[in-house]
Amino acid sequence: MTTMSKERATHLHIPGYLETYEQDIDGWTVSMERTLTDLDLAPFYRGAEGDLCQAHHVGYVIKGKFGIRAADGTEEVYSVGDAFVIQPGHTPVQYAGGQYVAFTPTPEARAQAAVIMPNIVRYAQEHGIELPAELRPS
Repeated sequence: MTTMSKERATHLHIPGYLETYEQDIDGWTVSMERTLTDLDLAPFYRGAEGDLCQAHHVGYVIKGKFGIRAADGTEEVYSVGDAFVIQPGHTPVQYAGGQYVAFTPTPEARAQAAVIMPNIVRYAQEHGIELPAELRPS
């Protein structure tokens, strides 16, 4: 059986914003995320089709809450104990203190990462946020 643990996962910590552990398991990207501030993540999806996340996600909220905004502007908020299925065509909204686990088909996760990572770097530079070395432009 293939499992994920924080000890084997890729760890990303952006102080004051986000802490993520991520690992590919049999074609699924499993993410354990802890959000450290309220933040609308829509700017990170600029350049994706419709400027929206085009991935499917299935997950579970462990602590606090997590939300999404659909293309039509409606917002859905998931609270501790909620399981969720999210279709493509959304942007995430994070809330301080939220923790969740999400499962995303790996090809979709990689396609979205290619869009959002340059936007995260740009956002950090514009807001004076110190990024971990692995995210800094070379």
